Amino acid sequence: MNPGTMTIAQLKDAVKQRHSVRQYLDKPIPADVAQALQEEIDKGNAEGGLHMQLVLNEPKAFSSFLAHYGKFSNVSNYIALIGPKGELLDEKLGYYGERVVLLAQHLGLNSCWVGLTYAKVKTSYVIGADEKLVAVIALGYGATQGTQHRSKSMSDVAQLTENADPDWYKQGIQCALLAPTATNQQKFYFSRIGHRVSVKAGTGFFSKMDLGIVKYHFEIGAADEEFQWA
Repeated sequence: MNPGTMTIAQLKDAVKQRHSVRQYLDKPIPADVAQALQEEIDKGNAEGGLHMQLVLNEPKAFSSFLAHYGKFSNVSNYIALIGPKGELLDEKLGYYGERVVLLAQHLGLNSCWVGLTYAKVKTSYVIGADEKLVAVIALGYGATQGTQHRSKSMSDVAQLTENADPDWYKQGIQCALLAPTATNQQKFYFSRIGHRVSVKAGTGFFSKMDLGIVKYHFEIGAADEEFQWA
């Protein structure tokens, strides 16, 4: 795992503090914070072969009926999750998008993954001929800090061996259970053979994107343990 500019302790704190927020204050993102976000986006784009873009001061995407239906207000900043079409695109955007989300939380911002309830404003970002916009992440200073979502138990989402699983594995799963997933469906399942860990996505909207988010959370929880994804 590449934690970027944050320590594992800071990442774990951001995981615990981050909750989805849909209502925001009319307060701009400072230039230094925007620059830090852009640098993390640039890193994710380079590592994942993606084309994520930071969009600032653009209220149209969240001024539509869809956005009101989704109970969004005062959203004028977001990350457009864009990349080349392919089987792994959603998972990559989930993984690298969540890296930006946790940095944003660390920098004092709030966020919300948005799959459907926004309008596409094509003049605000660039989509290449073989690329697609999959979702966006709303960003800003929240009117509240949000609330903790309901969570499944570890045994619901992972294969466990009674009193025999290492702490790093259990901590990884616990961190994964704090990950945002579409409609809080938590449709993923972990298993382990030694230090080889597998995680499978269930069916449902954005389940492959959720998989990328969940994998990054697991890596944070497992910290520096030398495990491998199967």
